[in-house]
Amino acid sequence: MNEQQLLKLLEEVRSGAAEPEAAARLLSQNAYEDLGYAKVDHHRAARQGAAEVIFGQGKTAEQIEGIVNAMTGRGAGNIIITRLSEEKEALLRGKFSYRYSSAARLAVANPAEQMLTGNIAVVSAGTSDLAVCEEAALTAEALGSKVHRVYDAGVAGLHRLLGSLDILEKARCIIAVAGMEGALPSVVGGLVSCPVVAVPTSVGYGANLGGLAALLAMLNSCASGISVVNIDNGFGAGFLAHRINQMKGIDQ
Repeated sequence: MNEQQLLKLLEEVRSGAAEPEAAARLLSQNAYEDLGYAKVDHHRAARQGAAEVIFGQGKTAEQIEGIVNAMTGRGAGNIIITRLSEEKEALLRGKFSYRYSSAARLAVANPAEQMLTGNIAVVSAGTSDLAVCEEAALTAEALGSKVHRVYDAGVAGLHRLLGSLDILEKARCIIAVAGMEGALPSVVGGLVSCPVVAVPTSVGYGANLGGLAALLAMLNSCASGISVVNIDNGFGAGFLAHRINQMKGIDQ
């Protein structure tokens, strides 16, 4: 059962055209594929709205290729591969179709054109934060969200952020990325009515403690409506922002 067949079955259960018990038996069959080094979850998209994401760090190029091929065989497209180094990307060239960003260390395998919807803004405090910003932005775009970028607009020159206030006010969700003292999400959170996803980065001098100072500042923000992901976790921020952006009940 490929992804399209699975989604059709679930829709039939919702409409009453298929019995839940029969559907459950079908769903239990081939829910995942055991490759020996990975158990590929083929039902992830039906359960969560997005296919399984491949974390490239720690995997060999051969393992990544095997997982992509298994997912491709079941009809998956726009497969996100995060933390993919340039060395591994070079070994994967010609193995399958993909788009790759060396800055974000992110690839999208079997890329397919899709209509981007909603409105996410990704805001960076400084140019040094762009790798994490692009990981977030490209993740959200691969999942189907429209993204606007506002880069190098940190609190050291607040007029730069205020100059893009029209973009921020139109967004359904904002991803605010900052290292150093991590103040940007608090400022953004005090200016807008939409949810803000804060991303601390490891950018900063010694007392930044590899991003810990920024993380603690964001967790202690006095601005309401802010959630915080882990240090340098652009992917997590992009995924969460996409979920918020695509929530039902929000006008398209």
